[in-house]
Amino acid sequence: MIEIELLPVMSDNYVCLLFDPATGTSGVVDPGVAEPVLARLAELGRGLDWILLTHHHADHTGGLPALRRETGARAVCSRGDVGRIAGIESGTDVAVGEGDVVTFGALAVHVLETPGHTRGHVSFWISGEETLFCGDTLFALGCGRLFEGTAEEMWRSLSKLAALPPSTRVYCGHEYTASNARFALAVDPDNPDLRRRAEEIRGLRERGEPTIPTTIELELRTNPFLRVGDPAIRRRLGMEEASEVEVFAELRARKDRF
Repeated sequence: MIEIELLPVMSDNYVCLLFDPATGTSGVVDPGVAEPVLARLAELGRGLDWILLTHHHADHTGGLPALRRETGARAVCSRGDVGRIAGIESGTDVAVGEGDVVTFGALAVHVLETPGHTRGHVSFWISGEETLFCGDTLFALGCGRLFEGTAEEMWRSLSKLAALPPSTRVYCGHEYTASNARFALAVDPDNPDLRRRAEEIRGLRERGEPTIPTTIELELRTNPFLRVGDPAIRRRLGMEEASEVEVFAELRARKDRF
């Protein structure tokens, strides 16, 4: 089984360290900074083989040049982000799109295009491990802002992730869950699963513990952005007859103002 370690960096970002014990392959997802990654790798006595990048924002890619310089690792990024990420090297790094598979030791990492937050956003799905790294597309109890995409694009991306096996572990890029829970309760206050989860989240954050990974099953029961067909949410928004995209767009607009 793949080993995954969360490294909290900057104000609320997570970097994921990956290790395949069967082959000794080492990787990192979305290193916004290099120093904590290099320090932890040194403690573990590991090198670095792969740097997986979900999108071009600097808080997810800023550590790339130093990590490459110190370790010689290769990067994997969206074809749409080639030229937008400092440090990507043509001919050395791997540019990917929907349906591509990257070999990570003994594991197959499947690429899912998930635009909406940015136009080139991708997510990485390790099917044999039922593990997803989704950057800023899907958050625990939330989703990313629409910086470069449309509500329709983001809804398609979220629907793609929601269709993964329910037991899938979901690793997102930020610790936003407590604020996401407050918004979720504002639009879905009568959801008992959500109320229980909000209490659990409060306890985790009071102890300084992360709220991820989450699972697809848990998000389907509690994340309002995946529950746009729920009658109670629609009634609360006054959008009983609206399309799924329209309801999603309204939720996202309300969250932006929340």
